[in-house]
Amino acid sequence: MITGIGRHLGFSGDKGMDDLKFNKIAAGFLLAALLAMGGYKLSEVLVPHTELAQNAYPIEVPETGDSVVADAAPAGPEPILAMLAAADVAAGEKLSKKCTACHVFEKGGANKVGPALWNIVDAAKGSKAEFGYSEALANAGGAWDYVSLNAFLYKPKAYISGTKMNFAGFKKPEDRANMIAYLRSNADSQAALPTDADIAAETQ
Repeated sequence: MITGIGRHLGFSGDKGMDDLKFNKIAAGFLLAALLAMGGYKLSEVLVPHTELAQNAYPIEVPETGDSVVADAAPAGPEPILAMLAAADVAAGEKLSKKCTACHVFEKGGANKVGPALWNIVDAAKGSKAEFGYSEALANAGGAWDYVSLNAFLYKPKAYISGTKMNFAGFKKPEDRANMIAYLRSNADSQAALPTDADIAAETQ
């Protein structure tokens, strides 16, 4: 068989000579392979392979735990007390058009899906007669002062969980200030504007 391979590779002439040449070449290849394998094994013995405890150039990856999420979360509606003195009542009236499907703003207006909103600023929460408030709002306590109205108009369901009011809220502080100024104007006697102390306390 070896002789056949030798002939296939192009060895010709004297059969004994061809066999000898082929055997030498085959032995050379075999010896080279053995030396390579032996060298590889020897290198592993002399220089054993070890895993690095860490990357040679460690890559810093910022943590994205709950603390980052908490820092990014909004703290609540922006203060608006300082804006009320110069707020635009007419702009607030225009914004109130979004609310007329559920509320009336005129004196003597009847309750609709939501309570009538005449004299609402500084009124006790859940105090409008003959209106069926949600249990959450009826038990909320306190009055609809400027700070409470700001928080409620920003996101009603976040301020009073369980309220029946399905309104996403006014996200722009100037819109809330204008809306509250309009509500303040709808009264037999307008509530006093915030004092400097009230404004300072809101921002603390």
